[in-house]
Amino acid sequence: MRRLPVYLLLDTSGSMRGEPIESVKVGLETMIASLRQDPFALESVWISIITFDREVKQIMPLTELENMQLPEIQTPESGPTHLGAALEMLCQKVDAEVKLSTPEQKGDWMPLLFIMTDGKPSDLQKYNEVIPEVKKRHFASIIACAAGTKSDPKPLGLITQQVYSLDTTDSATFRQFFKWVSASVSVGNRSIGAADELLLPPPPPEVHTVI
Repeated sequence: MRRLPVYLLLDTSGSMRGEPIESVKVGLETMIASLRQDPFALESVWISIITFDREVKQIMPLTELENMQLPEIQTPESGPTHLGAALEMLCQKVDAEVKLSTPEQKGDWMPLLFIMTDGKPSDLQKYNEVIPEVKKRHFASIIACAAGTKSDPKPLGLITQQVYSLDTTDSATFRQFFKWVSASVSVGNRSIGAADELLLPPPPPEVHTVI
């Protein structure tokens, strides 16, 4: 069975401390529970989580949906948002973890990438430098979410045209966002390979499209 790799890049900078990060955890649990009800996803979806604040960590390597357990997600009391460094690590992990097709066998499906931040990159120069490298990895879809009123969607528009915003960072909003993410993954699971472009399901009212 060919795998569908799904990478989640989650902002864990100081501003996410408290209710926002607890809300993200609730949303992730909702997403995983929803995906596990989809037999197609259960067979093929593998998920990795990379967190970024002043440090960047892959807190969960690419793991099959059936066996994954959410790791502890921690946030520092304060600190910058090193999204550029997170994308740099993402490229390294994709190169190491995603199986490419060979003449003998088919590799994994093109991976999906979801980025969520409540701010903007603190390492803007590195962020701008790494964007071409991310695009070389041929993600089937890159979906970026600017969460909360202090987030800036403009830098996210440099890496993808699929930028969405959330007005609040409470658990109800994040739950709806991650439900939509799970629906997007399920759609991707069926459509990748059948079409060149992944057509996402319409987002819920809490998730706004950024033009």
